[in-house]
Amino acid sequence: MTKNEIKPLLEAGVHFGHLTRKWNPNMSPYIFMEKNGIHLINLYKTATKLDEACQALTKIASSGRKILFVATKKQAKEIVSKSALDVKMPYITERWPGGMLTNFVTIRKAVKKMSAIDRTKEDGTFNSLSKKEKLQINRLREKLEKNLGSITEMTRLPGAIFVVDIRREHIAIREAQKLNIPIFAMVDTNCDPREVDYPIPSNDDASKSIALILNHISKSIQDGLSERQEQKEEEKRIEEKEQSETKETKEGSKSESVETESETNEMVSGEKKKRTRKTIKKEN
Repeated sequence: MTKNEIKPLLEAGVHFGHLTRKWNPNMSPYIFMEKNGIHLINLYKTATKLDEACQALTKIASSGRKILFVATKKQAKEIVSKSALDVKMPYITERWPGGMLTNFVTIRKAVKKMSAIDRTKEDGTFNSLSKKEKLQINRLREKLEKNLGSITEMTRLPGAIFVVDIRREHIAIREAQKLNIPIFAMVDTNCDPREVDYPIPSNDDASKSIALILNHISKSIQDGLSERQEQKEEEKRIEEKEQSETKETKEGSKSESVETESETNEMVSGEKKKRTRKTIKKEN
């Protein structure tokens, strides 16, 4: 790992941990030292773990599965929503809806309800309702949009989840663990990295640190999406080539059969002419 790769992490304050009295002993392999009562994270290990996570996310994205971003803390909301929108992935930045993963069928029903309300507005049914009913429906629509509007495109369980603070999002972590969904997360010195499949030891409180890590994560997902697009285009080209070859083969066999048929007809007509001549000679 070069100094050039470590420098941006250092400048963003990724190495700052929590107070030493708040530490989790399981984070000791990732802690470099203690200074002024604060633990400092080993940035070389951060960079290594970040590379591992990025490679795994690229593979998941290239397979066509969704990656759910989760961050409900104030300083991470805007950064996470922007990063998720850039790569067209679902995200949760408001309160985590209980059973979001373990009771996904019910959550999907709520999303469909939101779509049904939109349809009533389009077809004019909404206008025939009373003022009170309209107000109630609008309030329900706003509530659903706030909590579930960012996951409307997620039609099935995600291929992985990315979490910014695993202590704060402990419910999301538990649900993902139950369903064996890979967990990628920024883990600070007060967290237990054993709860996560791909821990990235880093400062999960500073907005600069969150933005830098998410920049790398979103780039790796974008790479995976680009790979998938290239694969699709390649498959399409191969399919078109096969179709054109099949068409040419059919046309070739058709022309051959036509030629054979014409030759057969000529031979038959020739034989008929010969027979006619012989018959005329005999009669004479």
